[in-house]
Amino acid sequence: MNFTGIVIGLATFLIIGCFHPIVIKAEYHFSKRCWWFFLIAGIAFAALSLVVGNVIGSTVAGVLAFSCFWSILELFEQENRVKKGWFPKKGQEKYDFDEIVPRRGTNSYKWDSAANADIIPLWVADMDFRTAPAVTEALKKRVEHGIFGYTRVPDEYYDAVIEWFSRRHGLHIRKEWIIYTSGVVPAVSAVIKALTVPGDKVLIQTPVYNCFFSSIRNNGCGTVASPLRRTGNTFEIDFDDFEAKAADPDVKVFLLCSPHNPVGRVWTRDELVKMGEICIRNGVTVISDEIHCELVYPGHKHVPFASISSEFAARSVTCVSPSKAFNIAGLQIADIVAADPEIREKIDKAININEVCDVNPFGVIATVAAYGKGEPWLEQLLDYIRGNYDFMVRFCAEKLPEFPIAELQGTYLAWMDCSVLGEKSEIMEEELMKNAGIWLNAGTMYGAEGEGWLRWNLACPRARLEEALDRFLSFARGRLSGTR
Repeated sequence: MNFTGIVIGLATFLIIGCFHPIVIKAEYHFSKRCWWFFLIAGIAFAALSLVVGNVIGSTVAGVLAFSCFWSILELFEQENRVKKGWFPKKGQEKYDFDEIVPRRGTNSYKWDSAANADIIPLWVADMDFRTAPAVTEALKKRVEHGIFGYTRVPDEYYDAVIEWFSRRHGLHIRKEWIIYTSGVVPAVSAVIKALTVPGDKVLIQTPVYNCFFSSIRNNGCGTVASPLRRTGNTFEIDFDDFEAKAADPDVKVFLLCSPHNPVGRVWTRDELVKMGEICIRNGVTVISDEIHCELVYPGHKHVPFASISSEFAARSVTCVSPSKAFNIAGLQIADIVAADPEIREKIDKAININEVCDVNPFGVIATVAAYGKGEPWLEQLLDYIRGNYDFMVRFCAEKLPEFPIAELQGTYLAWMDCSVLGEKSEIMEEELMKNAGIWLNAGTMYGAEGEGWLRWNLACPRARLEEALDRFLSFARGRLSGTR
């Protein structure tokens, strides 16, 4: 047996590895799993030299082995699997999402709105995690300056937004398309004002984010609902109903929630194309609320509505913010992206009428830091929240099979079917606060179609989620057994 060939092939494999550009740049270090994979791949491909049986052939086998290995590495990189621990970047910090950060007593809307200090609040959509360290450091530096006057939004801000959405989502934005404002809700409200007159109608897909209803109502418009259709453990669009509603001549705007809160759907490209084509045929402009666009899990991909085609971009307005993904809602910053200049002029006028045309310096600085340096933190956050969802699904499958949970494709909000209890959602919310010490959102906040459902906020340390589930289990078992 030609053991010399095996040794030469393996040695070539390793030597080339030491001089590979990625290794020389010291961009990666290897986890234990990666080292085992590296060794097995080297041995397997070096064994090809047995077939060849000479020095040249063995060297070629080693080169092929290493090339194959690095091709696999690049595949993992492209599939966002670096974050899984196979090829972690050198010096990348491991963030601690298990840390319990006390929030009560900080004037937190989420925590300090409950009268009882024992209540676990898993309702309003902000996270119980510290934001990315890069954001904190940038804010510290600004605070140390000590003067907090009116702020001018610099080119650096626009560059950060443009680069982030181009690289991460394939949405190519021009600077002049961006109108900054103080939040996505003010953005949506201003865009509705710009595109409608009182008496017009706005199409929505229920159950849906509760502030959609108030934004429509506050602009004197009527709501037309096209309910989502439950299919198994997820939700789909009833396109026949959607098209019939969009054909109403009074419907001027379709308010899209993408990804969808509260049902957790990440719309596919085909679904977005079909909705967009229906809207274009009927002269309906799309307002796409994409605040949850960074919170998408493996197997799904966020497709910005405006990225589909130039026509879709011209017939739509997109509202985005780093606030959900980086937990900076209190810094009040968002962007309206409008490609059509006439629409943009109307929005700019509405923004000024509503007096939400100014932003604070901290929101600007945090956005630049988050988009520029916060991505490693975000990737680990996504892993952690997905782990929370998986934990909840296992817990409920084992102990609460009567309470199915909708598939979570995006957002950090779990949608639980509690209809087995036979009580109205608002009553369940109240009873859970009073008797179980958990604050969840009643499904009817999001429209009549949410009756019997509760929304859970999973963006918290796992120990806190586990305690809340244990409390819910005791509550549910008591109700199902007929005891209170």
